[in-house]
Amino acid sequence: MSVNSRERLLLALNHMEPDKVPFDIGASQVTGISATAYKNLIKYLGMPEEKVEIFDVIQQLAIPSEKFLQKFGIDVRNVSPNNSSKWKLELKKEGRYNFFIDQFGIKWRMPINGGFYYDMAEHPLADALEIEDIDNYIFPDPNDIDRYVGIRDCAQKVRDAGYGVVMSSISAGMFELGGWLRGLANFYTDLAGEPEMACKLMDKALEFKMKYWGNVLDAAGDLIDVVQEADDLGGQNNMLISPEMYRKYVKPRHKELFGFIRSKTNAKIFIHSCGSFKEIMPDLIEVGVDILNPVQFNAKGMDAIGLKRDFGKDLVFWGGGVDTQRILPTGSVEEVKDCVKRQLEVLAPGGGYVFNTVHNIQPDVPPQNLVAMKEAFDEFYK
Repeated sequence: MSVNSRERLLLALNHMEPDKVPFDIGASQVTGISATAYKNLIKYLGMPEEKVEIFDVIQQLAIPSEKFLQKFGIDVRNVSPNNSSKWKLELKKEGRYNFFIDQFGIKWRMPINGGFYYDMAEHPLADALEIEDIDNYIFPDPNDIDRYVGIRDCAQKVRDAGYGVVMSSISAGMFELGGWLRGLANFYTDLAGEPEMACKLMDKALEFKMKYWGNVLDAAGDLIDVVQEADDLGGQNNMLISPEMYRKYVKPRHKELFGFIRSKTNAKIFIHSCGSFKEIMPDLIEVGVDILNPVQFNAKGMDAIGLKRDFGKDLVFWGGGVDTQRILPTGSVEEVKDCVKRQLEVLAPGGGYVFNTVHNIQPDVPPQNLVAMKEAFDEFYK
């Protein structure tokens, strides 16, 4: 039976095995491709040169053209909120850096020569000493109607074209955003020594996110297939905080957010977290997570065989298609193909899998390896 891209995605999301695994590049800020890598790839493919629009300024991700998405057989499309009418991106120069101030008042900068990303340089709540300082901080306005102009029309257009609709969040996750606003050292110290400070900040982030998702889902909740959230919880070898600290401070807020989203849409809930965090996967399932990304299978305890065995009935894995720490950027074409086929053999059976790299495709990935990745995917289904 022939299925279109959206039908293929829905089968996979409901743990049924489609004709082939859905394929994603560019449907979110965590499953995208660097503008540099994208330009190199379309040139290598012999496609006409195009002006590459930027999807995510911080990570310098490209907005892939529709021609490219169709050529590569991508099954999903992104829908994102607009910028607030009260904030405009203004890139400025300061010594050796380009920089900008985001809608939260965070300063981001990137070296003018040789820079790949914008990194955080200043945090608006770095000097907060009392909980009143957190109280007095004003979040951006999630009710600004300009954020939502055209969202339903865009989602409807994607749906009518037969692709899956992935709706982006308005910001980093509550836990992650706390570190961005306070500075990581301050925020982690708060969690350990003055948790009321950290909890107040996460509660404000939770309120901000709930208003955003309320507005988005009221506008287009019936057209969205996947709600994309993120909260980095893991490093290469362990969690960034203990499982006990996650359960005490972060999990209740995840539960409230995901429960609210679930009350307003049938879309599946996607959470991105890098690194190693297998200890809390049962907790994530408990609070309503449907989809796990990026499946960093080279992190400690995150091998794909174990994840599929232990959590494949409850979680959809979105990512983990090829190692991006060594094989994709520096491996041979044969190594790339072998890795892709091995991951598909583990993750594809029984559904519950969407193919993507482990996190975004980086600037140093040679185009021939990306072509090899796609060739291996296609060969797997011949």
